[in-house]
Amino acid sequence: MADTPSKDDELAGTEQPFVQHLMELRDRLLYCIYGLMLAVAVLAFWPGPNGLIDFIARPIRAHMPPDAKLIAVGVFSPFFVPLKVLVLVAVLLTLPWLMYQIWMFIAPGLYRHERLFALPLIVFGSLLAYAGIAFVQFFVLDKMFAFIQGFTPASVAATPDIASYVEAILSLYLAFGVAFQVPIVVMLLVRLNMVTIAKLKSFRGYFIVVAFVVAAVVTPPDVLSQVALAVPMCILYEVGILAAGWYARGKPADAEQEPKET
Repeated sequence: MADTPSKDDELAGTEQPFVQHLMELRDRLLYCIYGLMLAVAVLAFWPGPNGLIDFIARPIRAHMPPDAKLIAVGVFSPFFVPLKVLVLVAVLLTLPWLMYQIWMFIAPGLYRHERLFALPLIVFGSLLAYAGIAFVQFFVLDKMFAFIQGFTPASVAATPDIASYVEAILSLYLAFGVAFQVPIVVMLLVRLNMVTIAKLKSFRGYFIVVAFVVAAVVTPPDVLSQVALAVPMCILYEVGILAAGWYARGKPADAEQEPKET
């Protein structure tokens, strides 16, 4: 019968009780919390909340008068904004550790060829997220603020609020971090047999339009930041097609590892 586990099924007999799954989930969540707490403690010691604020404020400070500073409008902003940045940076630093814990929770339920595919995908996805955030910090923000500050009249002092500034750049970090996952999405679509390489290539022109529409929605209303997001998305789409093509060439070998019905 089709419902009878195959003798060749490598997962046959490895099922665990529901309570044991809950205990494993609890342990993995605790490991995530411990790693996050360690990162928070290290960052609080060096460079400290103020050092992190100074670092992320460099792009806009570079285009402000030498004696100008960001302002804190809210009563509790000088305390909560650096704390918020500290926690978010800690999450970014521990992202590989957090992804590893998720991986260790789901890996026992995967076949060997699925584990061989998923683990590099997780690592690659984390690196792409870091690349997107670094691209924002070291390129996009500098060009964007140079463009925006260039429209500031001489009679106006451009002194943004620190809370709104942090919220704006964090939204950019998130947008670019997610947008840089395009190769991962493309490879998953091919892996799940939802699309073919030929379809991906034929959709290339439509994706360019989609990329610019997405960039116009998630970025500030300046052309530079929109182009800075749309162009890398188009490049990463091509990278995803190449990676999916590489995977497709090895797919028959993977298919042979699938459990056979008797």
